[in-house]
Amino acid sequence: MDTFRKIIHIDMDAFYASVEQRDNPELKGKPIAVGHVEQRGVVAAASYEARKFGVRSAMSSAKAKKLCPQLIFVHGRMEVYKAVSARIHEIFHEYTDLIEPISLDEAFLDVTENKKQIELAVDIAREIKRRIREELNLVASAGVSYNKFLAKVASDYRKPDGLCTIHPDQATDFIDKLPIESFWGIGPVTAQKMHKLGIFNGKTLRECSLEMLKRQFGKAGTVYYDFARGIDNRPVEPVRIRKSIGCEHTLEKDISLTSSVIIELYHVACELTERLKAKDFKGYTLTLKVKFSDFKQITRSQSTPFPLYKLDTILPLAKRLLKEVDYERHPIRLLGLAVSNPKEEHDWPSERRPEWIQLQLKFKDE
Repeated sequence: MDTFRKIIHIDMDAFYASVEQRDNPELKGKPIAVGHVEQRGVVAAASYEARKFGVRSAMSSAKAKKLCPQLIFVHGRMEVYKAVSARIHEIFHEYTDLIEPISLDEAFLDVTENKKQIELAVDIAREIKRRIREELNLVASAGVSYNKFLAKVASDYRKPDGLCTIHPDQATDFIDKLPIESFWGIGPVTAQKMHKLGIFNGKTLRECSLEMLKRQFGKAGTVYYDFARGIDNRPVEPVRIRKSIGCEHTLEKDISLTSSVIIELYHVACELTERLKAKDFKGYTLTLKVKFSDFKQITRSQSTPFPLYKLDTILPLAKRLLKEVDYERHPIRLLGLAVSNPKEEHDWPSERRPEWIQLQLKFKDE
């Protein structure tokens, strides 16, 4: 990959759960879930022993318990996870400063020019994996390729404790055989739509025209078109502009009474305002998220010509978006609000404004 960038994607395996098993030997080898066992609880992370039963992140605790009656719930310790993540990033920085964090447990590294002058990116990935295991007693998977998309796919390919390299000469064959569900940013709903269009893997995706993909998937169609050809020109960005701030409340009971919904919306808006103030964040788009009692989820958004950061502007707009939601027949179990489209992005001249598409992990898709 001498004439290509050398990108590594590091993904900690079952990070939160693995930290808990490391710090409490009694939990090793047992199915555990980080989260709350209460009726409205949600699984934040599951160990691989629990995943064998079908337990997954973002699943309700009640469903997780049905799938795995012996599941052990452990309360999360976010400060501990942050501290461990910081230590992992110290290891990264010994090789490169071009590090783009995706979350506490994963990051991209551009090691095209690295501090230790190691020629092969796979050797750096192997060394980082070894150090994480020896120094932190944790396991990471790594993917190596010439762009972020392929490095991400590669890190998922042989989990857990995986190490996979996709060379430019191998990319087309690899992508052709890749199930569409394994493409970064394509979750269950999008995959189902693609199946109906006859798209099942990278090969059938590559056979689709750009016009057809844009017609079916909007701006994301261009991304899928490029990914099918192994194209991803996004750089590893050490400093990432915060694109949104949000919060959500899972309710103790499903609600459908207008007065109850408005009260809960007020509380969410108040918390959002506090978070915006703490981060000194202003945006021009408000998004309302609603999850119903049957776990179906919808979002409604509206942009404004003025910045959103005060309660007296956010709450009325949130109420307006809520009017588009039929919650009398479909009780609500979760309400969320988020402000996005920050000033840095909003101020771009229209002819120079970049088109950013937020690709999310599978369990968050639609």
